Amino acid sequence: MNKYPRWKYILIIAVFVIGIIYALPNLFGENPAVQISPHTGYNIDQTVKQQVQQVLTTNQIHYTDMSGDDESLLVRFPDADSQIKANDLIKSALGDNYTVALNLASATPRVLTAIGANPMKLGLDLQGGVHFLLAIDVDSLIQKRVVGYMRSIGDQLRADRVRYTGLTKTADNQITMQFPSAAVMQQAVSLINKEYADLVVQTSDKNGIYQLTAQMSPAAIIDAQNNAIEQTTTILRNRINALGVSEPIVQRQGAERIAVDLPGVQDTARAKEILGGTATVEFHLVDDKADAQQALKGSPPAGTQIYYTQDGQPVLLYDQVVLTGSSITNATSSYGEDGKPAVNIWLGGGGESNFYRLTGQNIGHAMATVYIETNFESAVKDGKTVYVPHTTQKVINVATIQSALPNNFQITGLTDPNEANNLALLLRAGALPTAINIIEESTVGPSLGKANIKMGVFSVEVGLAIIVLFMMFYYRLFGLFADIALLMNMVLLVAALSIIGATLTLPGIAGIVLTMGMAVDANVLIFERIREEMRNGMSPHACIEAGFEKAFSTIIDANVTTLIAAVALFGIGTGAVKGFAVTLTLGILISMFTAIMGTRAMVYMAYGTKRQIKKLSIGI
Repeated sequence: MNKYPRWKYILIIAVFVIGIIYALPNLFGENPAVQISPHTGYNIDQTVKQQVQQVLTTNQIHYTDMSGDDESLLVRFPDADSQIKANDLIKSALGDNYTVALNLASATPRVLTAIGANPMKLGLDLQGGVHFLLAIDVDSLIQKRVVGYMRSIGDQLRADRVRYTGLTKTADNQITMQFPSAAVMQQAVSLINKEYADLVVQTSDKNGIYQLTAQMSPAAIIDAQNNAIEQTTTILRNRINALGVSEPIVQRQGAERIAVDLPGVQDTARAKEILGGTATVEFHLVDDKADAQQALKGSPPAGTQIYYTQDGQPVLLYDQVVLTGSSITNATSSYGEDGKPAVNIWLGGGGESNFYRLTGQNIGHAMATVYIETNFESAVKDGKTVYVPHTTQKVINVATIQSALPNNFQITGLTDPNEANNLALLLRAGALPTAINIIEESTVGPSLGKANIKMGVFSVEVGLAIIVLFMMFYYRLFGLFADIALLMNMVLLVAALSIIGATLTLPGIAGIVLTMGMAVDANVLIFERIREEMRNGMSPHACIEAGFEKAFSTIIDANVTTLIAAVALFGIGTGAVKGFAVTLTLGILISMFTAIMGTRAMVYMAYGTKRQIKKLSIGI
């Protein structure tokens, strides 16, 4: 007799029940919503909530729910028309101190979300959203790198007592140096060749002027560009994830460009705030000898610049940057000894030794923390709306250096906990290595996404119906078992995609359709093997056992080869190709469970209790 032990039946039932629970959220859909987020220095308090309620009530706009905390407020609406009207009215009422954006909020009941059961994330082609193509500023990147080389070479030559008479950077990003003699110039050449492999050095001797020219090699420029693209891609992905945009797609496109897809975001202004709202800090020494008020009336001393505090007071700072945000590896918000908001800083990205040395040399002098924020502002140029980056700089803290600062310290002087949280968040995400510009943008409307979903679901339904009818007609009761296993496969696949937070795209739906065929293919191999054994005159029980056992190796071979191809697609491909690979890989793994173990359990339940079987209902 063919029987499974009881624990296997319990395991199969438990897996299927869990799959149903975690697949259920995908049936509830999403509600049109308006999300309200405060800018730095503001929060969502009871007054703001009452103001939003009053605006909606006055204009007779019905909403189904309003929820949130100090950092965000989400208002749900029964339809898109109410959502759009409310969005415009709330924007007008709250002004520029809050970001009001269209959003889609999951309608999953809280009893499911409490156990982590959330719907699948949908890609841009299914959910709609915003697409951007960003270009990094390569010229600015190379300029920064050359300036860094120039400062470092100057410091090292002075430390080695190699005397030079001039050190400048030309407009074409070359470093030029003058020396009093050929011997001294040769010392500098040897040092640069030894310590700076990325620089190409040339020398000249005209009329007793010994000049050295150094510039980055083409290979070094390409390497710097590639590193900048990789770093920017990682930083943007971390920043968008941290700010709560569901499953963004951030990937390199070409030599200097990055493509960004933000599914579910319909407000381009909100998207630009996420991408362009970059922030970092710089630490500058304060010029204690000069008066900032006097500098305002005339001109600042050489090597200094006037900055302003949050209260509008001028501060005179040296141009030299003691430390940049790129050196910061971690940042958390907390409270200082005075009970006011603060940010704890940990260093590790380079420049720590120089920071320790400079702060040690300037004990008793003041050092300022400069907060630098970049936002995109719209402007009309040649009849078209373009977005221009606008950088604001403000001094958030001036403190006297008490001792040489180590690799961890604290920024104080912040006025609001939200400001400390936002600063820590952006510092953790990292400072961009160079400026980024939006060169292309497009919005995919939710109606197009709904049409894609409708056609995608219809294709799955048609494929499923044809397979179900064919299997029942051709294999009778065994075909019914295969159909039930196939439905289990679909449920578990949707549940798995939901649990791991994968993004479903149109190619992903194609992967699901392909998975259906492969899942049934495993049962076809088993059933045909059973038929073959029946033709050889074996008993029904022996045919069942032989069919499952002998077809198993063939099924494994077929699925493993396909799995290797799917893994290769996932590792090498990007975007839509990865979406196809994810659904195909999960579908193959799940089909091994449902098409073999699930079908076998049903066959054993139907025939395993009978000692004598005269005939199997397996078709012709």
